[in-house]
Parts: sequence; C-alpha cells; structure tokens
Amino acid sequence: MALTPSNMIDLGSSMPAFRLPDAEGEEVASDELAGQPLLVAFICNHCPFVQHIADAFSAFGREYQERGLAVVAINSNDFHSQPDDSPAKMCEEIRHREYTFPYLVDESQEVARAFGAACTPDFFLFDREHKLAYRGQFDDSRPSKDTPVTGEALRAAADAVLAGKAPSEDQKPAIGCNIKWK
Repeated sequence: MALTPSNMIDLGSSMPAFRLPDAEGEEVASDELAGQPLLVAFICNHCPFVQHIADAFSAFGREYQERGLAVVAINSNDFHSQPDDSPAKMCEEIRHREYTFPYLVDESQEVARAFGAACTPDFFLFDREHKLAYRGQFDDSRPSKDTPVTGEALRAAADAVLAGKAPSEDQKPAIGCNIKWK
C-alpha cells in the first residue's frame, strides 16, 4: 500500500460540474446542489485509510447534513480491477456504515481527474458559491497511529463555511491509498 497525499489545489477554485449515478443507478448532479455549501469526499470501500474513518465520517455526514451542508461521496476506483469497490459492494457499505448521503460511482474517472483527487479519502469542501474553501484531511488520525478519529480538521472547516467564514488556510493534505486508475 503506497501512501499518497492529496493534491492541494488552489483555494477559491470553482467546483467542477458532475452528474454521476449512485450505487443503485440514480443520478445526482452538482447543479441540484446549487446555493448550498457542499462537501465532496472521494472514498472507496477497501482502502484501510477510509475504513479507519468510515464510521466517524458517516456520523459527520448525518450531523452536518442536519446543519445544512450537502454531502456526496464519490468512488472513482477502477472496480473492474478492485471488485470490493463495485457498485454492489458500495450498496453493502452504505447499509453497513449507515451513510445518509449519496455514494456515487465515477466509472470513467473523469470527475476525479476534474477535481484533482489523488487518494482515498480525499475531501473537498465548497462554500455556497461552490468555491473551494478546504481540501485535505479528515483529521490527524491514521490506521498506524493510536490517535482517535475525530474529524477535527474537516469539522473546523465545515463550521467556518456554515457560518459564512473562510476556514483557516493552514490545511494539511489527506493521506491515503492512491485512486486505482484504469
């Protein structure tokens, strides 16, 4: 497993448009989320870095959706070479983790490339105008550390965005497994 950091693209960048199916085939489009702050999380099922935070991320999603943050997760891994990341397995993961947000399939990987996503997990938080306000890690916890999973970094950024403020520009890249490109 190679450790891959997220790409720290420029804050203020416009969110790329997307239209993707969820794990059951229902499409979700970015324009349906206009005017809402939005978190786009690149995750997958099999990555140990995602598994390490998945329950806490699910709880984060429920809490922050109730507070007005739109959340979508996108799986861009090549599920033909990574069968544990297939749409059928995504449906199992949704039930197991109790995800309340759409978990989308980026089979062409075009959306991941447009966002500059590099690893799983990789988080991109956009303000109401869909300008990038935060990119990077969930928190400082890693599977190899004895640090509790809190979501502290993403929570601080989301709290700022929901309050109409800019998050701190001192942002650390996410670290995880590389996206499994075709």
